[in-house]
Amino acid sequence: MAAPLRIEFAKSAEGDLLEIIGWYTSQLAPEVGKRLVRAVFERVEQLAVFPDSGKVVPEFETPWLRELEMPPFRIVYRRDEALITVVRVWRSERLMDPNFGENA
Repeated sequence: MAAPLRIEFAKSAEGDLLEIIGWYTSQLAPEVGKRLVRAVFERVEQLAVFPDSGKVVPEFETPWLRELEMPPFRIVYRRDEALITVVRVWRSERLMDPNFGENA
């Protein structure tokens, strides 16, 4: 079996996670935000061993830009040879910016 891949979070994904916590805090439910962010980290752990377990992002159809579904979120990541980079954590109903795929 191959060695697990390294996982990193891009600044954009870190900002998304902070926004999730901030929004739930503003709704007087900070524990919900913290719980959801913990769940994102737990969900992403599978990518170290199963990097292709997410589906290709339908807006771009490029094999290296994939997403995990974790309702109500989409966890978008870039899959490279030895590294997984989580680039966004967005609400599921939010469509990706068409220019994003080129810059991921």
